[in-house]
Amino acid sequence: MPNSRLQQSLKNTFGFDEFRSGQEQTISQLLEGNSSLAIFPTGAGKSLCYQLAAVNLPHLTLVVSPLLALMKDQLAFLHAKGIPAASIDSTLSFEQSQKITQDVRSGHIKILMVSVERFKNERFRQFIESVAISMLVVDEAHCISEWGHNFRPDYLKLPRYRQALNIPLVLLLTATATKEVKQDMANKFAILPSHIVQTGFYRSNLDLSVLPVNEKQKNQRLLDVIAQHDGSGIVYVTLQHTAEQVADFLQRQGLQAQAYHAGFKDDVRQKVQQDFMQGNVRIVVATIAFGMGIDKADIRFVIHYDLPKSIENYSQEIGRAGRDKRNSACYTLANLDGLHTVENFVYADTPERSSIDYVLKNIRSEVQYGQWELQILTLSNASNIKQLPLKTLLVQLELLGVLDAKFSYFADFKFKFVTPKEQIINSFNPERAEFLRQVFSCAKMKKIWGEPDFELMHSRYNAPRKRIVSALEYLAEQQHIILETKKATEVFAVNSTALDSHDLAVRLYDYFLAKEQSEIKRISRLVAFFQSNLCLTKQLSDYFDDLLAPENCGHCSVCRGQVAILPYSNSQANVSTDMIALAISQLQEHFEALKNTSLAVPQQLSSETICRFLSGMSMPLFTRAKVRKLSYFGVCQHMRYAEIKQHVVDYLA
Repeated sequence: MPNSRLQQSLKNTFGFDEFRSGQEQTISQLLEGNSSLAIFPTGAGKSLCYQLAAVNLPHLTLVVSPLLALMKDQLAFLHAKGIPAASIDSTLSFEQSQKITQDVRSGHIKILMVSVERFKNERFRQFIESVAISMLVVDEAHCISEWGHNFRPDYLKLPRYRQALNIPLVLLLTATATKEVKQDMANKFAILPSHIVQTGFYRSNLDLSVLPVNEKQKNQRLLDVIAQHDGSGIVYVTLQHTAEQVADFLQRQGLQAQAYHAGFKDDVRQKVQQDFMQGNVRIVVATIAFGMGIDKADIRFVIHYDLPKSIENYSQEIGRAGRDKRNSACYTLANLDGLHTVENFVYADTPERSSIDYVLKNIRSEVQYGQWELQILTLSNASNIKQLPLKTLLVQLELLGVLDAKFSYFADFKFKFVTPKEQIINSFNPERAEFLRQVFSCAKMKKIWGEPDFELMHSRYNAPRKRIVSALEYLAEQQHIILETKKATEVFAVNSTALDSHDLAVRLYDYFLAKEQSEIKRISRLVAFFQSNLCLTKQLSDYFDDLLAPENCGHCSVCRGQVAILPYSNSQANVSTDMIALAISQLQEHFEALKNTSLAVPQQLSSETICRFLSGMSMPLFTRAKVRKLSYFGVCQHMRYAEIKQHVVDYLA
């Protein structure tokens, strides 16, 4: 499309007079048929790239987005511009979902937004396979890279989905990508270097300050910083209970503040977000659950009450300030007290060697006809591996050629009639009517709801499961029945030779240990960044492979001559060796007592399990065994993990 027509489309559809940096190049590449990767700073207009391209493409644009809040904000913007767009997500009613499906099929919807997990739904895949798609858009695309800070295993399957759906064009969008991550993303979708569009990372309107502060003085320092600024702001914390405590403190000081974290119900979170966007709440005290999709232009300050998780997280979070181009301030109230908390999130995600062995044994014992099925929650509990690392483990098994993901289905279907059964049957031709009669007669009916019996249908009539699901799906679309599904089950083909490799468990365990050390180094790099005597803004730009920022920005604490040395507050009393011994004895006695119950518990507690108990980490075994109620749970939560581990090794020796 010629630039003049693109300019006209920008004006007519969105009301903007000119493109921001990088937008026109990205959109032009897409409309010329070239898949692209766009790396723009937070708030620099990434979304417009796919929105304007989608309007000018013939078929549907499918957008994969990681957060519901992100989808809702973008949908509101698109609707305001008169662009037909929708999302399919868990909040929709049956009627709403059916209406969107019909609108997509008819070509009325131009942009459809989904989460990556939606592809596991066989009903969604059957639907989307029947739709012509012009472009796949992956928002927060750094999630696809194992080198990224927010790696999400399911994102690794997107190249395969793209191939299966025969989508000709891909756009990857992100604000945070190191050189390594950038190359990894591009390689996975065969995007040429010439089609990577990266605008400058440097933002001259953000003032960055690192303020070394003792933990006891942190609340007062927070008040002092807020008092220096008018307008709204975000205070980021690590833990959910800290969000509530700090918000309560600010309220008692007469400030309009609300807490926000993933532990709140959806309606509470939505109310806080809405009040913040509308200016009814001035300050939100939040975990990282708050922020993605917060497109509020006039945020005047972002304060990190605790250390952020990584340089990437820090960059994303401060990027929410000053999107209106006016001066805004970003503070980190820094000490090393919270370092153990950030590190513990990493250690808690490393599966124990015995847990990896359990998964491999499970595959060997349950494989049938070369296939293995699993329900992720059930296996997570049984293996004592948290769900996200378990997904990472399964992806690694795919990459090693042990597993090949074939499809997913819901183990449980149930339906109820809206139209009378005989009326449904009589509305079809004889062959289809007979098939539906068989489906209904084999179904196990319980009062109103019925469950299709796939095995009975197969043994009696050799009816394939896919045909039954398609028939029920069609009846649901026509509003003859209401269809509900649960117990998502994943099916993998198993390469038995690769599964029996003698060093497989070792390689997997080594992978997780290497990943653990990589994340710990990421945290060390974060601390080094905050304590560096080099310009903070320049360091950030270099980290994200932008070499155009000035050597000294003049608007950070280092440029003002305030190099930070982060303190330990020493506010926590050391935990004695005797107390640690008592805590370990309590845990061992608790599990000894559980051996006489129906609960599956390990014969002997590993040193890792004991360390996690002392650290106060969550894991599936602790949830099942109600370990959190024990008085010594988390007794060492203020200590570094390496120190706790040494105590445990000495105790067990």
